[in-house]
Amino acid sequence: MTDHRPAIAVVRWPGSTPPTVDGVAALLAAYHLLTEAEKGAPVAGVAGLPERYRAEVTDPGAAFAGDVLLVALLGDAAVGCVVVTSPADGQAEIKRLWTDPGFRGRGIASALLDAALARAAEIGADTVRLSVWAWRTGAIALYERLGFTVARSWDERDQLVCMRRAVHEAPGPR
Repeated sequence: MTDHRPAIAVVRWPGSTPPTVDGVAALLAAYHLLTEAEKGAPVAGVAGLPERYRAEVTDPGAAFAGDVLLVALLGDAAVGCVVVTSPADGQAEIKRLWTDPGFRGRGIASALLDAALARAAEIGADTVRLSVWAWRTGAIALYERLGFTVARSWDERDQLVCMRRAVHEAPGPR
């Protein structure tokens, strides 16, 4: 079968060929605004986000200092992102996986997760963990296809599903 997906470059940001700060900020803003709405607490704009989320949007470099922000580029456009935290006790965390809705279905999230797992291996993590809202069934299905399994919760927020997988585990069928 021939893969007809467009070429997607995944880059570390900040890095040698960073996307615009505006592109990264727009991705993070869309992620947080939708999440707040899905939680039943919609806000009109970035200014209405809780401070910790607003800080990620206004200064991603500072908010994720010590972590790696991976950005998917389609041409010069930032179309997806994910954060990989530095490992603690052999475990890295994947956060903020987001693909611009206009570019979904093109393998961007899978490419970002592959890059995140590779980065976790590079920095010495044995395991990667993540949390996802229970209503994001498409994301949960993607994580399961990539070998993540539901784990005992480390975060007691209602409707949050915690998942893990070994960094070097072979993913399931895609």
